[in-house]
Amino acid sequence: MNVIEIKPGIFWTGAVDWAVRDFHGYVTPSGTTYNNYLIMDDEPTLVDTVKHDFVEVGVSNIRSLIDPSKIKNIVINHIENDHLGSLDRIMELSPSATIYTTKRGRQGIDRFFDTASWNIKEVKTGDTLKTGKYTLRFVETPMIHWPDSMMTYVEGAKLLISQDAFGQHLASTTRFDDEFVAANSMTELEDSVVDYYANILMPFGKLIKSKICEIKDMGLDIDMIAPDHGVIWRSDPSKVLNMYLDMAEGKAKLQIAIIYDTMWHSTEHMTLPIMRGIIDAGVQCKVIKLRATPMSVAIKEFWKSRACLVGSPTLNNEVFPSVAEFMVHLKGLRPSDRLMGAFGSYGWGGGAVKWLYETFKSMKLPVVEPGIQVQYRLRNEDHEKCYEYGRTFAKAVKEFHEKNYGAPSSACIK
Repeated sequence: MNVIEIKPGIFWTGAVDWAVRDFHGYVTPSGTTYNNYLIMDDEPTLVDTVKHDFVEVGVSNIRSLIDPSKIKNIVINHIENDHLGSLDRIMELSPSATIYTTKRGRQGIDRFFDTASWNIKEVKTGDTLKTGKYTLRFVETPMIHWPDSMMTYVEGAKLLISQDAFGQHLASTTRFDDEFVAANSMTELEDSVVDYYANILMPFGKLIKSKICEIKDMGLDIDMIAPDHGVIWRSDPSKVLNMYLDMAEGKAKLQIAIIYDTMWHSTEHMTLPIMRGIIDAGVQCKVIKLRATPMSVAIKEFWKSRACLVGSPTLNNEVFPSVAEFMVHLKGLRPSDRLMGAFGSYGWGGGAVKWLYETFKSMKLPVVEPGIQVQYRLRNEDHEKCYEYGRTFAKAVKEFHEKNYGAPSSACIK
């Protein structure tokens, strides 16, 4: 991809990774991009770098605009490897450049590289860097999603370079949201935003909301948001801000995700009458079999639904391994605002459903008890019990949803 001018004198100089499918364990069926931006001002300034595998792509893009040795400033918004990985190569070409990053960003850079000859300046929220006609204003965003994270607002361009926040894992020949929607669909773009948030940013909802409100209170006039992954929001940046506020507030569909795995199909057979009971109670349902579905997709569907039923057979008095793996992922993402229940089959002692409820409670998730278990194969009376369990659970979900999420949003941005 050639460089793209996103604002007068400000260029996308990143790389498109069409082939990546495993992003530190997160499935990326549509690839991704590593975005960085070169501000061609009196003091040429590079914001972030690209993944090291694509360093020569990034350098070539920079060379098409300027001799890299003339870069005066390098802003590092986030030190994760896919954004920092090329910094040593860039510093070889721009040895006199000054690096601007947060205090924790500097600590990380010092761990990644030999920085003895580098000039690094620590910045905090409110600090500015004048590059000529533009002034960069820094906004610390710790734990969104690493401790070092910050955003850079370009005064005079109304541009917020937002590091990982508001990104999506999408490889595309389009660089802007309106171009992507015209070539694909808004549904695909929205789904990518939810997927990214659910798998990476779910634990930081309260921080995200407070930070977006803080940015609003700072009076920053934003008409473009440029994240480090995916498309740049230029047609309606408030859309992704409001999507984030909704997700940060725990908004979800009145829907139940049934996420299960099975050993000899008994647990799988339980899902069908449970699903019928849920639908007959007036709630939509999504069924996910774990070993047939990437983990990140299961996490996304969990996040989109107000409630979740987890199904597992018992193996050696424990939960089934693939279900345990799902719960480990989920526990790390620290979800809230989701009502939980469990079902499963067993041969003699049981244990999976008990394990699941203990795990839900350790995560402080609200539950509907008891769950339901079936020994060996389902008989006719078991089908009826599963159907009634689905109806009962769905009614509890409707009450939970209306009681806790029926009020208008208190988001700070309208």
